[in-house]
Amino acid sequence: MKFSIKYWLVTISAFLVLGHVPMVSADLNSDTEKLLNWAETTYPNYFPTHQITQSIDPWLFRYYPDSKIYAGVNKTNNDVYVLGGPWGDTPARIASLAELMAQVPVDPGNDTACDTTSVPQGMAYSQNGNVINITTNGCIPLPENSNFCETPQQPAATGISVLTTMTTNAPPAFAGITISDPSIAQAFQPMLSAFTSSKHCVVHVPAESANLVVNTNVCFDMTSALQDLAGVPGVTITPPVTMALNNTTSSVTVPDCFATDASTIYNAVTNETWINQNGTFVNVTSKR
Repeated sequence: MKFSIKYWLVTISAFLVLGHVPMVSADLNSDTEKLLNWAETTYPNYFPTHQITQSIDPWLFRYYPDSKIYAGVNKTNNDVYVLGGPWGDTPARIASLAELMAQVPVDPGNDTACDTTSVPQGMAYSQNGNVINITTNGCIPLPENSNFCETPQQPAATGISVLTTMTTNAPPAFAGITISDPSIAQAFQPMLSAFTSSKHCVVHVPAESANLVVNTNVCFDMTSALQDLAGVPGVTITPPVTMALNNTTSSVTVPDCFATDASTIYNAVTNETWINQNGTFVNVTSKR
């Protein structure tokens, strides 16, 4: 589909005439994340390859190096602009953020198939078809759980078990820390593996969530978590310490979660969780 300012404005006008635009106030950062994620999945020719949102006052924006296009929101007036490509060298206003958010599909009660009730503040989710994009607005505190798209608890058994496997699209990018001691670097591997190559299995997944693809492009601030390493020989810390991740998690249906090499197993009906300890799954009480 050919993308143009006229197309967005005509679509918005039609919704306004029909009275279908809910004018509600929402969090600027969250709405910006959702809008840009939607634009990426809807107009990939202009906004290819998911990018992290940057913040330089008064702008929240993303830059797409493949198309040389900027897209973002001016925090002064909450309007959406694009720059580059067919829009030229001057920021072109598309519409207000509130108007464009009316075009972003929202599932009743939740934006995605993921359970977002306990996700870290600053992490944004959007879904188009079976593809979910997870992003952060800048770098947020390091979460304890590396499974960013957990299945919500289900009211009844579905008989569907799904194994999710995370793969890296780019090596993790660290800033603010240098480790010259190989033994210390090795000690970080389990934590790093949990956020870059983890596997999780879920029992009783709803049918519509059995083939999800989850793209994660996030940044975590590890300064507080690593503060005890300050002054340790072989480690140089220059705050803030951050870790940027760009991963994709794919899903495959399996006959039995307990016959897989998953790191964790979750039963979406009973709310039970098992963790893999040296090849044996140990039942632990879920804190979800």
